[in-house]
Amino acid sequence: MSYGSPDNPYGQPQNPPPPGYGGSGAPGGPGAPKDQPPYGAPQGQPGQPGQPGQPGQPGQPGQPGYGYPQYPQQGQAGYGYPQAPGVPPQQGYGYPQQGYGYPGGPRVASMARRFSARLIDSVAFIVIYFVLAFAGVAGSIGAMQDCDPNSVNYDSCMDDAGSDFAASFGVIFIVFMLIGVLYEWLMTGLVGATLGKLCVGIRVVKVDTGQKPGLGSAFIRYIIPVVGGFACGIGQLLVYLSPFWDKSGRQQGWHDKAASTMVIQN
Repeated sequence: MSYGSPDNPYGQPQNPPPPGYGGSGAPGGPGAPKDQPPYGAPQGQPGQPGQPGQPGQPGQPGQPGYGYPQYPQQGQAGYGYPQAPGVPPQQGYGYPQQGYGYPGGPRVASMARRFSARLIDSVAFIVIYFVLAFAGVAGSIGAMQDCDPNSVNYDSCMDDAGSDFAASFGVIFIVFMLIGVLYEWLMTGLVGATLGKLCVGIRVVKVDTGQKPGLGSAFIRYIIPVVGGFACGIGQLLVYLSPFWDKSGRQQGWHDKAASTMVIQN
């Protein structure tokens, strides 16, 4: 630096430029990258949201812009309001972790109601059996009274009356069994409940649909206790007690699990 030069006629000392302004390595100065604008150059003007992005301007959604906060866009995580917790999806009708405890979920029939329904049906069967048996006995007694003790054919007449009596009871037993099968099978399959179940307000439904079991499932549900009854009735008793051991929360017996059914309250 010199004094009295044309640029400094009075010889006043000049202040050095501020650090970083046009100096070595400063933006725009010697040694600075070529693509870096000089210090103090305008950095661009803010643009409008949604316009194509320019340097220093807000770009399209998802790109950083000048002075505009970025928000999640549609399809991205965090877009919109948080979802309110709802009922978890069901995996079939009546599963305890998806159905019970929520409005509209099925209520499992208690074992007391099921026992009461079975008791009502049993009483109805006993009444029907005694009516049929009384009719058979009355007819056999009438045939025996027709035999004349003074007749030479009295013995053969009594034998015939005894044979008719045994045949009558055989027919009565078969009719009684058919009534039992058709009553339990058809009522459960087509109506979803026997008279006893209707009286106590319970019914049998399919686990996956909540609808009536149908004839196929109703027959499976009926025949399993019958087969268990051949073992001196112990198997049948175990089938009817098996809902107490069910851990699914639906109190399904072995016959219910085989038929994919359950008993609920209306």
